[in-house]
Amino acid sequence: MEFDDKVPIYYQIEEYIRQQIISGQLAAGAQVPAVRQLALDLTVNVNTIQRALSHLVQTGVLVSKRGLGNFVTTDAHVLAALRTAAIQAPLAQLYDRLAALNLTADEMRAALETYIAQREKESE
Repeated sequence: MEFDDKVPIYYQIEEYIRQQIISGQLAAGAQVPAVRQLALDLTVNVNTIQRALSHLVQTGVLVSKRGLGNFVTTDAHVLAALRTAAIQAPLAQLYDRLAALNLTADEMRAALETYIAQREKESE
């Protein structure tokens, strides 16, 4: 994993774990790799990993089980909110950029539909 110098590493690790959950690489109820293993895999300090995991536990994304490790929550509401947030953030940025170009909502929709159709054609 390559880190962006402008964003705290612990936050980037949180985002990495959230992405794994949203994409299904870490399923609901799955155990997250141990702190030391994540530190080795991501080549960062153990304390940085612990800070990221602690924040994910505090926000309910992970559940800590004493002596067993950290697990992805099975709470469907938390998982749905995680997915919604991951979708809304880039859409909000896109909307703001397109609105700054004075595009109407209909023009934005049309542009997005055209773009999606083009990408689907390219992937065939």
